[in-house]
Amino acid sequence: MGRKLNIAIACGGTGGHIFPGLATGRELLARGHDVTLWLAGKDIESDAVKDWSGAIITIPSEGFQFGVSFRSVLTAFRLFKAYRLALPLMRRNCPDVVLAMGSYASFAPVSAAKKLRIPYVLHEANLLPGRAVSLLARKAHTVAVSFEKSRFYLKHGHIETTGMPLRKALLCPGMQSRRNRGADDPLRILVMGGSRGAQILNEVVPKAIAAADEKGVTIEVEHIAGLQNSEEVEAIYSAAGIKANVHHFVQHMEDIYPEVDLVICRSGAATCAELACYALPALLIPYPTAVRDHQMGNARVLQDISAADVVAQDVLTGSWLRDYLVSVSQNPERLEKMAIAMKKRAQPNAAGRLADLLEKVGGES
Repeated sequence: MGRKLNIAIACGGTGGHIFPGLATGRELLARGHDVTLWLAGKDIESDAVKDWSGAIITIPSEGFQFGVSFRSVLTAFRLFKAYRLALPLMRRNCPDVVLAMGSYASFAPVSAAKKLRIPYVLHEANLLPGRAVSLLARKAHTVAVSFEKSRFYLKHGHIETTGMPLRKALLCPGMQSRRNRGADDPLRILVMGGSRGAQILNEVVPKAIAAADEKGVTIEVEHIAGLQNSEEVEAIYSAAGIKANVHHFVQHMEDIYPEVDLVICRSGAATCAELACYALPALLIPYPTAVRDHQMGNARVLQDISAADVVAQDVLTGSWLRDYLVSVSQNPERLEKMAIAMKKRAQPNAAGRLADLLEKVGGES
């Protein structure tokens, strides 16, 4: 390592930005750098950063609005206000480099960095760049991406594929071999819809699994149902005699991932990275109203390398899923090929690569 750096990480807003920012921040702290998190004052942030040992700056922010409306004008005013709050704090803190993980929470600290001529690096987690990264990319020193093909959607001369940073607790078990399913073993399925999109999976998947069971497929389930309807989900499995653990939320996914054969889930960037880390075959059902349909883009990357199957939510039916599960159960070799393909997507040292990049950029300043 060269000299000790002062690094700012703008990662507020949602878990998809906070957690990779935290993973990178912890890597940098371990290397002896000073790291300050710049957050947006959202509820999810307080729980996420409770074990963070570095400094924190909070600048209240909200999402981008496009078009001409009162709300868009109000949002523009609030973003400008956030920038005015960030500027003196950035001047006082004076980082050597700023890392922005995307989202509206990046706007104020990055705008302040631009004003103060501090170099900044953007990280794009999804295949298709979000609004914040697209808006701020032109003057970025470097744009780091999780998907190699993201470079086709970005106009920038310096793009590096670092991968999606994951917390170390997820990475350690991922180095182990995945569970070998015996010929007479049940098909173990993990169902998770994410905090914003579990409802359709809660409605369709349990009934489809029950229908597949009636066709002679022995299935065991881990189902993360969210706060709503978990009792109804559990009742469906119970009535069908299916062994199932239904959870509101799971803090330690590293305990579940190694024990399943197939995952039915959304296709956010973090989910895709975790599936690859654990070499888990998946049926991906992208969240249909995600900005720029970025979840479908992520899913297609995994489908193109035969690591996952993809079905759009508007064509997902119980009968289709039942038949899919019957087919999957009867073709264990296909699941194994998907697992091998998924493992090739793993990027276990993404936080380290992103930290390397920040040391390089910060050391030049």
